[in-house]
Amino acid sequence: MKKLFSTISEQFRSFTDWLHRTKIIRSIGITYQVLWNLLLIFIILGAMSLFFAGGAFAGYFASLVADEPLRSSEEMLIEIYDYEETSEIYFANDEYLGKVPTELEREEIPLEQVSEYVIQALIATEDEHFFEHEGIVPKAILRATLQEFANSSVQTGGSTITQQLIKQQILTSEVSFDRKATEILLAMRLEQFMEKEEILEAYLNVVPFGRNASGRQVAGVQAAAEGLFGVDASELNIPQAAFIAGLPQSPFGYTPFTSNGDVKENFDAGLNRMRNVLTNMYEVGYITEEEYQEALTYDIRENLTDATASPLQDYPYLTNDILRRATEILAKQALEADGIKLSEIEDAEERTAIMNEYEATAAQNLRRNGYKIHTTINKELYDALQVAAVQNEALLGRPKPSIIDPSIMQEEELGVSVIENSTGAVLAFVGGRDEKTTTNQYNFATTAVRQTGSTMKPLLGYAPGMDYGTVQPGFVIPDTPENFKTGEKGPISNYEGGYRGLLTVRESLHSSRNIPAVRAFNTVPHELSKEVFDKLGFYHRENALPESTALGPIEMTVEQNVNAYATFANGGKFIEAYMIETIETKDGKTIYEHEINPVEVYSPQTSYLMIDMLRGVLTNGTASRLSAPNKLAGNTDWAGKTGTTSSERDYWFVATSPKISMGIWYGYEHNMSLNSGYNQRTLDIWANLANTIHKVSPELLASGERFQAPDGIVSRQVCTLTGTLPSKACQDAGYVKTELFNSKFVPSQQDNSGAARYVTIDGRNYKALDSTPSEFTEQGITVSFNNWNINNISQYLPDNMKNIVPNNNAPDNGNTPGKVSGVKVSGSTLSWSKHGASDIVGYRIYQADNGSDNFSRVASVKMNTTTSHKVSGGSKAYYVTAVDTRGNESPASDIAKGSDWVSAEEKEKKAEQERQKREEEERQEREEEERRQQEEADNETDNNDGDNSTEDNNDENDD
Repeated sequence: MKKLFSTISEQFRSFTDWLHRTKIIRSIGITYQVLWNLLLIFIILGAMSLFFAGGAFAGYFASLVADEPLRSSEEMLIEIYDYEETSEIYFANDEYLGKVPTELEREEIPLEQVSEYVIQALIATEDEHFFEHEGIVPKAILRATLQEFANSSVQTGGSTITQQLIKQQILTSEVSFDRKATEILLAMRLEQFMEKEEILEAYLNVVPFGRNASGRQVAGVQAAAEGLFGVDASELNIPQAAFIAGLPQSPFGYTPFTSNGDVKENFDAGLNRMRNVLTNMYEVGYITEEEYQEALTYDIRENLTDATASPLQDYPYLTNDILRRATEILAKQALEADGIKLSEIEDAEERTAIMNEYEATAAQNLRRNGYKIHTTINKELYDALQVAAVQNEALLGRPKPSIIDPSIMQEEELGVSVIENSTGAVLAFVGGRDEKTTTNQYNFATTAVRQTGSTMKPLLGYAPGMDYGTVQPGFVIPDTPENFKTGEKGPISNYEGGYRGLLTVRESLHSSRNIPAVRAFNTVPHELSKEVFDKLGFYHRENALPESTALGPIEMTVEQNVNAYATFANGGKFIEAYMIETIETKDGKTIYEHEINPVEVYSPQTSYLMIDMLRGVLTNGTASRLSAPNKLAGNTDWAGKTGTTSSERDYWFVATSPKISMGIWYGYEHNMSLNSGYNQRTLDIWANLANTIHKVSPELLASGERFQAPDGIVSRQVCTLTGTLPSKACQDAGYVKTELFNSKFVPSQQDNSGAARYVTIDGRNYKALDSTPSEFTEQGITVSFNNWNINNISQYLPDNMKNIVPNNNAPDNGNTPGKVSGVKVSGSTLSWSKHGASDIVGYRIYQADNGSDNFSRVASVKMNTTTSHKVSGGSKAYYVTAVDTRGNESPASDIAKGSDWVSAEEKEKKAEQERQKREEEERQEREEEERRQQEEADNETDNNDGDNSTEDNNDENDD
C-alpha cells in the first residue's frame, strides 16, 4: 500500500513541477492552488478505493474460477481442435461423390486459403484489436459488464475472437459470471501457446454460419462459402465476405435460407448486418470508399447459389451402404483396439449390446471426424446400370397387393451386384428398380436376404463332391424318387415334378434337377460341406446343414451369392467382396486400407470343371435363352446358374466370367409369388445389364477371353449309364460320351453293362428268363444300380433310354396264369382286362374264321403296351391268353364273337336248312313246270278238236 501511494505521490509531484516550470500555476492564482490540493486528496482517496475494489474484484474473480481445473496446453489444444468436420465419400479413382449426410456440414481449411476480405471483415467487426491484445480487452469487458449491470438495451459485447473460440469449443453457452470468468482465464492462457494465426484459423473453422442452400446447417468458412455462394473461401469477394463475417452473431437469424433450403422472402436483418460489417471495414481502413460503395450495391440475393443434392438424395442406396460398411469397419477397429472379441462373449444380448454401442460411436465419428472414404464403385458403370434398370421396368411384372397390407400395391423388385473377381471389389450394384425415385431404402443387392434356390447347387451340391472325388461331370447320379434322410424328412421333389432316370452330373446341372443335387451333397462328409459353407462367408444359425442346403433354402444377399460364384473364376479361392478401399483422416493419414486375403475353398480343377458345366447352362440348360443370336453383346465366356425358390417367390441368375461376376435377384419385398414369365423376364433384364457393362466398360467383359483349364484336367470316354469306362455293350447301345475329369478321379472301372433280353412289366424293365418267349422281349443293355439302391430305374427313364435293363431277373410267381377276362369285340377292336398276376409278360390273340372252330394265333401283345388289338371285323371269333415270364400260357378266354361269325355246327345246320330250302324250292319249281307243261298240253288238245269241227262244216257247205 505504501509503495502504491509513494508511486502515485511521486507521479503527481512530477506533474505539478511541470506545471510550475511552464508557469501555468503562477497565472492561475491561489484559488487554483487550493483546488489542486483538493484534487490531489481526491485522487489519493480514489486510488485507495480502486486498490481496495481491485483487491475485492481479484478475490471475487478467484472465487469464480476456483473450481475450474488447470488445463494443460495439450488438453486445451485437443478441445480447440475437437470440432465436427463433414466426412467425404469418393467413387473409385478418387472421383468425388459427396459429403456424408450430417446435421452440420463443415470442411476444414487452412488460413492461407481464406480470402483476406473475410479476415478483414471478421477482425473489423468482431475484434478490432485482435493482433494486439493477449486474449481479452479490459475496456470491452468493463463496458459489457456495466451494460449488463445497467440492464442496457444496447449490448455491444466484450468477447474477443479468442474468447469466442473458448466459448465455442471448451465451455458452454451458459450466461453466468462463473462461465465468463473461466472464459477470460482460458482465453488469456490460450494466447500463451497459440499464435494469432492459429487462433484465427481455428475460429474460422469452428464458428457456425447458419444454413446452406440445401437447408443444412453449416459451420466453418469453407462450408459457408460453398453453401451460400457456391465458391471456395479463397474466392469470396468483399460483399460476400462481409455477409459471411456478419453471420456468427446470429447464424439463423441472419441466414438467407430456410430449413428447407428455400431463400427467405425477407432476410433484411442479414443484409443490414452485412452493411454494418462493410462500414466497419471502411472505417478501419481495410477497404476504400469506392470499394465500400460498390459493395453496398452488390445483390446478395441474386448471387446466392442453388441447392445441391446430397449423396443421400442422388445415391440413397449407395450412400447408405457405404456408411453401413464404414461404420462396421470403424467399430471393428475400435473393438480390436480395446481387446474385445465378440466371439468369446457367450451371452447373445451382451454381444449385441456391445456391438451396438461400438457401432453407434463409429457412426458418430464417421459423421463428424472429416474422414475421406474411398470406395471401389465405378461411377460411370454404376450410373449406367441405374439407368438401365429403369429402362427395363417394362419387363417387370404388374404390381400386387402386399401380403402385409393388401391396400398397398407392391411392385416387383430387383437387386444386382457386379464384382471384380481378382480383388473382390464391388464395382457397381442396383439396389432396387429406381434409385432416384424410390422411397424404399431396402437395398435388394447388399442387405436384403433371400433364399437362393438352385444357384446353390454348384456351390454346395456338386463342387464339394468334386473335390472329394464322389462327383465328376461324367459321373451318373440317378434322378429317381428319394427321401430326405435327415431334417426335413419326406420326399425330395423336382421343380416340375417327375423324374428323368439316369443323368450325368453335367446333365443334372443343366436341367437343374433337385434329387441328384441332394444325392451329390450327401456323398460328402457333413464337416467338409460345413467347412466349404463357412469359407464362402455364408451364415446359418444352426451348426448342422440340412440336406436341402444344396437346393438353396438358406438366405443370403445378392452380393454374397455373386461373391461365391467369383470363387470359381479365381481358381477356387474365395476373395471377400468389399466396397471401402481406404478411410483417411482429414490430415491424409490412412486409418483403414482393405487387404485381400484369398481363402482356398475348391481346387483349381474343381473350379474349372464347374465353370465348364455352368457354360452349358447358357447354351442348352435353363438359361439357354441367353444364347439366342444377338442376345448378349461381345463374346464373353459366361458360366452361370438359374435359381427358383418355392412358390416362385424368388428368381435368380448368377454368372461369372474371366474378369467379373454378376448376379440378379428378382422378386417382391414381401415374399409373394411372381407373375408368369418371370424366368424369361429376369434373364432378359440380366442380359440388358450385361450389355450395358459391355457398352460402358467393355474391358470388364474381356470379349474373346476364355477360362483356361489348369493342369490335371483330362478328357475320357465314359458310359453315360454308369459314369464308368464304357463296355462294348454300352458302345453298341450308343451311350458313350467324352467328358472332362479331374485326373485324380478318372474312373478306372469298366461298366458292367451287357446285352440282354428284357421284358417290361408295369412300366419296369427286367431281365428276361431263358424260357421267356422272345415275342414278349426286347433287346437291351443291362445296368447295375446297387450303389444307389434303385430297383425300378426303367420306369423313370426318358423314351430314348427305354432299353436300359437293371440287373434284376423278371418275377415268377410259380403259377400258371388264369384265364383272361373281359374279352370282347367292338367293331374292329378286340379288348380285354389286364391280368392280375405280377409275372405276366404279354398276351396272345387267337382267331377263328367264320364257321370254323379251328382257332390259330394271329398276334402277341406285350404287357407294357396295351390291352386291346385291332381285328379284321365281325366275321371272326377270338380268344386271348396270358403268358408269364416262364412262358406258361393261360387257358383260353371266353370266345369273343364278331357280329357275323358262326360256329361249324351252326354253319352245317344252316347249310342243311339252306339245302332243304333249295330242295323245296326246286320241288316247287318242278311242280310248277309240270303244271305249266300240262296246261300247255291241254291247250294243244283243245286246239286240235277245234280244227276238226271246222273241216266238217266246210264239207257240208261244199255239198
